[in-house]
Amino acid sequence: MTSLAPIPAAAAEFAPETTYLNTSSWGLLPRRTIAAVKALADENAAGRRIGAGSFDAVEAARTGFARLVRVHPDRVATGASVTVHVGLIAASLPSGAEVLCPEGEFSSVVSPFALRGDLRMRYAPLDGLAAAVRPTTALVAFSAVQSADGRVADLAAVRAAAAAHGARTLLDATQAAGWLPVDAGAYDYTVTGGFKFLLCPRGTSFLTVTEEAQETLPRLFAGWVSAGPPWAGNYGPLEHRAPTARGFDEPPAFLSYHGAERSLALLAEVGADTLHAHATGLAARLRAGLTGLGRAVVPGESAIVSVPGLAGREPALAEAGIAVSAPVGNLRISCHLYNTEADIDRVLEFLA
Repeated sequence: MTSLAPIPAAAAEFAPETTYLNTSSWGLLPRRTIAAVKALADENAAGRRIGAGSFDAVEAARTGFARLVRVHPDRVATGASVTVHVGLIAASLPSGAEVLCPEGEFSSVVSPFALRGDLRMRYAPLDGLAAAVRPTTALVAFSAVQSADGRVADLAAVRAAAAAHGARTLLDATQAAGWLPVDAGAYDYTVTGGFKFLLCPRGTSFLTVTEEAQETLPRLFAGWVSAGPPWAGNYGPLEHRAPTARGFDEPPAFLSYHGAERSLALLAEVGADTLHAHATGLAARLRAGLTGLGRAVVPGESAIVSVPGLAGREPALAEAGIAVSAPVGNLRISCHLYNTEADIDRVLEFLA
């Protein structure tokens, strides 16, 4: 079995008090991120910060995310939650439009469409999603990596099927961006929560939109930041929104974005290829070990390992200081840059 050396930056930035293998629920905050949030909070408390935060930090986070998912920053809108981004996309569809999603997809990806009540919802198994696209499909909305069990979608096949039938694509990269290479430019829309594998504070999320798809989105959430330049649209109705994806920005949670700037800089320093190899290598070690113990695992090359039917072991693992999660009956173990072979071996020893 290939030996994986720890990532040097992880030792300098993280000191978890548990064996932390639960990034699919939330990512640990780096020391630099915590320092940035604390510094801004202190300035707010002392009255030293005009405007409660810096738009420069928001722009740095936007640029850092854009670099990670391989698009220009003008294609990225910043916000606070995936649900709001998806809701904006759901509002853009005409009544009766057909939306195709995987069975068991995460609620935030599905609910804004399903609860409208006037859209035609269809569901298909993840491995049959591409085959389920048809000429009547208006939008395929799906996650790159499934939250429930870590399965990775056949991204190329879904894109090809959507293109062949003229359907738009919405990709949720929340469980992927940060360890799985994502090309956001290949989709009409992507949404990504920042507080998992991007290691950002809660209150950060990113929407990417192609130039063509920007024209389809309604101006429902237009506010003072939608004008583009900070402080340019504070009073009265806007004469126009920013001509880029910035026109879909939400007013920023400055504490979160001051931290996000630092977290995304750390990921850039580590490098996407290094992080992908590290996380998937640890997951492969875990799958091999679990198989050796006679445990059936969800197959694949994801950084998220799921063991069906073993959710009942999560409380005992937590009591032993091993942080994992247990959605829909699965024991879910997620690997990231701060994890080591020792973490994997400790889980295997416990489950043995």
